[in-house]
Amino acid sequence: MRLLAIETATPLSGVVLAEDRGVVATASRLDRTGHAGFLVPAIDFCFDQAGWFPDDLDAIVVDVGPGLYTGIRVGIATAQGLASALGIPVVAGTSLDALALEAATGHRHIFSIVDVRRGELAVSTYRPVPGGVVRDAPAELMSMDGLRAALMSDPGNPLVVGDVPAIAGHVLRGLHRVRTGRPRFPSAQALLEIGLARLEKNAFPTEAMRPLYLREPDVTLNWAKLTPEGPWSKPS
Repeated sequence: MRLLAIETATPLSGVVLAEDRGVVATASRLDRTGHAGFLVPAIDFCFDQAGWFPDDLDAIVVDVGPGLYTGIRVGIATAQGLASALGIPVVAGTSLDALALEAATGHRHIFSIVDVRRGELAVSTYRPVPGGVVRDAPAELMSMDGLRAALMSDPGNPLVVGDVPAIAGHVLRGLHRVRTGRPRFPSAQALLEIGLARLEKNAFPTEAMRPLYLREPDVTLNWAKLTPEGPWSKPS
């Protein structure tokens, strides 16, 4: 199965082309505001490196959030536009799931966090299981004090992963049971693993894909600027 994974929900944008679990081509860039300028050229670059054309794809995986509003919209619009033209499915993954998957640990309860600004964090928690993680709480918005309270009340030994530098200094102070770790941002490779597992189990919805914002966007985006352009087609 040939897949394209698109990660643009956080400052670390990434694109991966893979055949099953074997990565064929990849591109990434760390830039909080440059998702639209990065994504389509990165996809073109990866197709060129792999020697593939878009109609070689079997499915597309995209991060639907939570994270940066513009990045999420860019990723979803590009994935849906390309998938619609090719007649292939789009599978949704989330940034919190991708973070937790890469942070899988044998014993610590994982707190996966994404900075959504305004002093708030998107947070979900996960239990490690053989071969991966299982989410045990839905994604929710937390204030800094809310995160501290959740960590203090956790009976285990929490591991916080994600955008840890965005956490206010007082939140982790004195919490000696709590550890922080990597990754800071979700990767397209982790997203690929999530999408492939769902495709193998046929466990993904076919209805319209919705971004996971957790709150209303700050701005109304110009959708016309987010529509992918370019002749992604085999030469005649």
